[in-house]
Amino acid sequence: MKNLLVIAYYFPPSGGPGVQRVLKHIKYIREFGWNPIVLTVSNGDFPAKDGSLLEQIPKDVQVIRTHIYEPYDLYRFITRKDKNTAIDVNVIKKDNQKISIVEKFAEFIRATFFIPDARIAWYFTARTAIDNLLKEKKIDAVYSSSPPYTCSLIARYVQRKYNIPWIAGFRDPWTGFISSPKRWFLPKYIDKSFEKSTFSEAKAVECAWVGIIKDAITKYPELDKNKFHHVPNGYDSEDFPKIEFKENSEFTLTYTGSMYGRRNPKVLFEAVEQLIVDKKIDVNKIKFRFIGRFGNEVHDMFEKTSFSNKIEVISYMAHIDSISNLMTSDALLLVVDESKESEEIVPGKVYEYIGVQKPIIAIGPENGAVGRLINETNSGKIAHQTKQNFIEDIYFDYYKKWENSENFYKPNIDEIKKYERRNSAKYLAELLDKFTNNS
Repeated sequence: MKNLLVIAYYFPPSGGPGVQRVLKHIKYIREFGWNPIVLTVSNGDFPAKDGSLLEQIPKDVQVIRTHIYEPYDLYRFITRKDKNTAIDVNVIKKDNQKISIVEKFAEFIRATFFIPDARIAWYFTARTAIDNLLKEKKIDAVYSSSPPYTCSLIARYVQRKYNIPWIAGFRDPWTGFISSPKRWFLPKYIDKSFEKSTFSEAKAVECAWVGIIKDAITKYPELDKNKFHHVPNGYDSEDFPKIEFKENSEFTLTYTGSMYGRRNPKVLFEAVEQLIVDKKIDVNKIKFRFIGRFGNEVHDMFEKTSFSNKIEVISYMAHIDSISNLMTSDALLLVVDESKESEEIVPGKVYEYIGVQKPIIAIGPENGAVGRLINETNSGKIAHQTKQNFIEDIYFDYYKKWENSENFYKPNIDEIKKYERRNSAKYLAELLDKFTNNS
């Protein structure tokens, strides 16, 4: 087997959807002739942790963990946040949300000195570990998983110094994305130069959704379009526990993941409030289950609804338990960020939603990438954030059919099966074979 160095900051015990992509790549890529060796951090400041995912790392896969100097404790100190505060869900705000002077100063520090991101300090300890590894083993190719974009710079170092072919993997766009800091001209120039050199120098760029490719080519039209490859996220049916579904006494809608800033349930709650006022639904027969990490403003939304006692909020849980909750729901909620990028955003969890085969109520652009995916698999219905009446119609339709014990889910199974994680790993292996001499 050929050896593949996988560079990933988010790796078990980190939790969250970003971890799943790398974890499943290393699980299945060995079936296609590649032996993964993982370089990750030993002390990452992860927004969520899931120790159960450690058990999913194949026992014979070598994992090298190196120290990283994380800046987020300093950030929390400056902004006077609790040491356990998750940075992402309480820092990324809607455009019209007010932030304090202290938060503005902290954001200035982030935008000015942490280039391309706050994990840049890992670059130095990672280089040392790679140099030592290459004294002992032959590495045939490198794969980096970004964000954080520091992973791309580490992989670029390996290709430059050792002439080992590198495939740059991206789960989100780089500069100018919804979560990117607003930089002034000098750090912005440096960041864009890192981005452009990554796209230019990598042998191939593997992207989780098509919008990442469109974003890169729009910024840098001179790039070779043929080096960009869409390798979608997916679901792993081997993760799904065997559960005997029992009918719920309440129409149960479940959301898993994180919510903050421009990703929030405001319009859904307004739609449900109206259905209650119109006496179309019985508030005693509904239930909302939110599992994951939520910004303070989202917690406020939970508390201010007239049906707050019908909302169950559960903190981040083990991945298998999260899937179990999906499988025992009547419908699943998906909310796409309300932003200029929203038409192209495809959250990783949508594939898991599709895989467990429960109807989806999606809030986002009807003609965007998520809408196309839902329609192609016949996995649910979608309405834009501005169309509260459409959201009311979708929720009421599912509720009424549930109440009448009607089957309201008829998925396209053949289309759904295309998104098994094994297929993504196979595609990545084929790309790696293309750029290695002994393929």
